[in-house]
Amino acid sequence: MIKELVIQNRSYRGYDRTRPVTREELTEFVDLTRFTASSVNRQPLKYHIVSEPGEVEALQACTRWARALPQLNLPFPGTEPTGFVVICQDLQIVSNETAYLRDIGIVAQTMLLAAVEKGLGGCMIGNFNKNDVQKLLELPEHILPNLIVAFGKPAEDIRLAEVGEDGSTKYYRDENGVHYVPKRKLEDILI
Repeated sequence: MIKELVIQNRSYRGYDRTRPVTREELTEFVDLTRFTASSVNRQPLKYHIVSEPGEVEALQACTRWARALPQLNLPFPGTEPTGFVVICQDLQIVSNETAYLRDIGIVAQTMLLAAVEKGLGGCMIGNFNKNDVQKLLELPEHILPNLIVAFGKPAEDIRLAEVGEDGSTKYYRDENGVHYVPKRKLEDILI
């Protein structure tokens, strides 16, 4: 079952807005993070849940998606996510801004797998201005936003593909809007 969840967990950039993600669901995803590993068990991460439509729209405006597809402005209008979790670091617990990046990845993946289990999906967004997000969410100075995770009901076709002869792992879309994500073969990643 974990393999199925991992395979289904894609970076969705288009959502069905008729199925909002509730604050309760987002809170449930955050609650799971309490049980994940943390470097030296310091647990410096804090979370800001964004589920109210106006706040979701304002945070969406602070993000930039799909850098490998600069010709597209994703998500397309009307397919934006319906909720976000902003993963932050409490600098009063740990002041080193890069020491806990692995923890951020662990908790983000945990939340996304929980979303997939519920028939939802999401996307990790690292392309945003931290100061703008900090001001928008009125976060205290010691709470640093590090990653935004979007959530919603996926409304796009994403398919895995093998990396081609050229070795490119760049994702792409075909003329029908199908999104392809090249993945390396097992024999190419084993040392």
